[in-house]
Amino acid sequence: MTTNQNTKFLVGGAVIVIALAYLIYTGVTQSAVYFITPSELAAAAVAGKAYRLGGMVAPGSVHWNPASLDLDFALTDGKGRVPVRHKGTPPDLFGEGRGAVVEGSWTPDGYFKATLIMAKHSENYQAPHGDPSSAAYEEMIRALQRRAPR
Repeated sequence: MTTNQNTKFLVGGAVIVIALAYLIYTGVTQSAVYFITPSELAAAAVAGKAYRLGGMVAPGSVHWNPASLDLDFALTDGKGRVPVRHKGTPPDLFGEGRGAVVEGSWTPDGYFKATLIMAKHSENYQAPHGDPSSAAYEEMIRALQRRAPR
């Protein structure tokens, strides 16, 4: 190879390395923030923009209409509170005082329109407390039997 070819090869290689580094950096930084909090959304909400919002389902805020599949609730982070509306059934682990992450957009009418609800749960398993003959233990055994490979 001549000196001119070596220079072109090095410049081309450097461009490729820089492009790959940029793609990796933007991918990591965009996925690092899993969701914003209700107080962060309240500080800078943009109507129509897609968000992933996470917080605790505020006690007393859940209103569910099974006939129309309308679900209204509020997410809070202790500082801010955001009203959320969703059309569809809530996940099994969804409930007041529990963590949830919703995807959707902020509306000009002052509420968050959720298209997806993900219930958050603890990664720590806690066995039911009390008498092993209690209903909680019986339900746990039934659930395990339903999932057991045959």
